[in-house]
Amino acid sequence: MDNQPTVSSKPSQIPTHGVTFKSILIASVLIPINCYWVIEMEVIRYSGHPVTISLFFNVIFSLFVLIGFNQLLRRFLPRIALVQSELVIVYLMLSIASGITGHDMLEILVPMLGHAFRFATPENEWQQLFLPFLPEWLTVSNNRLLQGYYEGDLPLYTIDTLFGWATPVLWWTAFITVLVFGMLCINVIIRKQWIEYEKLSYPIIHLPLNLTETDHNRFFKNKLMWLGFGIAGGLVLWNGISFLFPFLPELRTRNQSYQIFTESPWNAMGRIPFSLYPFAIGLGFFIPLDLSFSCWFFFWYWRLLRVVGAMFGFRNLPGFPYMNEQASGGYLALCVLAVWASRRHLLHVGQMIFGRNTSQEDTDSPISYGTAVFGLIAVMIALVIFCYYGGANIWVMFAFFAIYYMISIAITRMRAELGTPVHDLHYSGPDQILTRVIGTRRLGRDNLIMFSMFWFINRAYRSHPMPHQLEGFKIIERTNMTMRRIVFALMLATVLGSLAGFWSLIDRGYQLGMEVRASSPSLTAFGIEPYRRLAGWLQSSSDTLIPESGFMGFGFLMTTVLMLCRMQFVWWPFHPAGFAISTSWGMNVTWGCLFMSWLIKLVILKYGGPVKYRKIAPFFLGLILGEFTVGSIWTIIGIVGGIPTYGFWV
Repeated sequence: MDNQPTVSSKPSQIPTHGVTFKSILIASVLIPINCYWVIEMEVIRYSGHPVTISLFFNVIFSLFVLIGFNQLLRRFLPRIALVQSELVIVYLMLSIASGITGHDMLEILVPMLGHAFRFATPENEWQQLFLPFLPEWLTVSNNRLLQGYYEGDLPLYTIDTLFGWATPVLWWTAFITVLVFGMLCINVIIRKQWIEYEKLSYPIIHLPLNLTETDHNRFFKNKLMWLGFGIAGGLVLWNGISFLFPFLPELRTRNQSYQIFTESPWNAMGRIPFSLYPFAIGLGFFIPLDLSFSCWFFFWYWRLLRVVGAMFGFRNLPGFPYMNEQASGGYLALCVLAVWASRRHLLHVGQMIFGRNTSQEDTDSPISYGTAVFGLIAVMIALVIFCYYGGANIWVMFAFFAIYYMISIAITRMRAELGTPVHDLHYSGPDQILTRVIGTRRLGRDNLIMFSMFWFINRAYRSHPMPHQLEGFKIIERTNMTMRRIVFALMLATVLGSLAGFWSLIDRGYQLGMEVRASSPSLTAFGIEPYRRLAGWLQSSSDTLIPESGFMGFGFLMTTVLMLCRMQFVWWPFHPAGFAISTSWGMNVTWGCLFMSWLIKLVILKYGGPVKYRKIAPFFLGLILGEFTVGSIWTIIGIVGGIPTYGFWV
């Protein structure tokens, strides 16, 4: 009830085609622009960080501007104006491409490509430990190429330089394409269950769904929406002016931290962050109450566990309360529980593939179930072969990608059902899970090297492509679009996003010199992180880490118990996803926003009911759109003017 879109068009009776030449052309033009913009914000200026939010603000701003131009076309050249389905395709393609380029994918991979060769020294012993064993076709070892990237002022667009970068760029683009196609196959298999049978709420799609509505423009005629837009946009406008003219006071909404407790054991909580981002409050308003409550409740739960550890002096457990490990177990449990809830649908899928049951055939699916299942099998084989030629063990890498896709399913389910403003799982991916459970000694050097090569997809999961795919399927279902050619659009966005991201990062390196002039700490941190960790693994081999593995199992068990209690007791206030995601950096930043949105929504539903909730909901969509729009404009002013400007996000 409380998670339905507030303003939406009534779908036409005849399904519309969104994947048209116009939509593909516009998206193909906007993808390089958006990728370049993301790199300027997140790498060169280290400000904004749009893809660390569930709803990418660069994409929303691009869509907003495109809709403005489209309104002019509808008035003066209506025959060439875009319809809602075409705008949806542009939104989806930009989201996929931006996520691949952004903070937790290519921005990590490109600095990794040559870092080990550039910064190997006798002191760090990388030459003896692993440098000769890094796959040549996946890295850059040529000193001339690395000099251009790190020092700048050298030409990139020469035959020798372009060919020097071509091998790793094309191989990694192929890897990313195959990996994302595997996600698409999984989404095709679970689409009908999660969209039509369970009817999950998909809170993240509210704003793009309402923005793209073209028939009646009810969203833009809503006064409450413009009120929210004005409040959030006005705050960002004022703070941006205050940033340029510091004598004006800032109306601070960004994250601040406070040392509330100074005496032991309470000071073990550390500094308490607090923020009031309007967009996060807006997104949080559409989250089910039990999850928004669980998010801020478990934020304090983890802080209190630190106090308990200090009180009882768990000296034998220096990592207590092992938040990353418990989060790993929690995400795996969310995947298992989601698959278990879909077991009947998956059984029908299996029966259809083997011809025993055709009554459940999904005629609206972008590809058949058989193609999706065998496509996923082919993807797993291709990924394992890729790793085998990189020197890794087949069965270890099979387990690696099985766990990776389990985490991907958990994130996608969480986004589909709950729609948190941020989600990240730092240092808890399959590389960390396998080294804890199996031990680095048993895994061996070659597997550990390949684990390190995949740091860029496992460091955190904020810009993950898979949730955007399924949310796209939901928008298509809500707007009565046809699924035909959607696979082509999404996979084209994957390829273009990967190539545009590589180009943006390498081009800026050759222009600025990533080591010399760029201001981003990520330029060296992202490059050194996997190799520093790899050196530690090889220098100090370990067997199974008992405490870490045990707490990972406890996180799995805790999440399962919370889900069973939620199913058994109607009054149960805790959502298991809140336990799993509350350990993250993003929740650390936004818990105060979710507390505010939870409190506001609770009061509205209690005293105004569903009718009042639906009437006031456009105000919160306006908060999101206003902060995203004015915040984006400040970043553009800074890039064009070459000056530092206000960043509304962290």
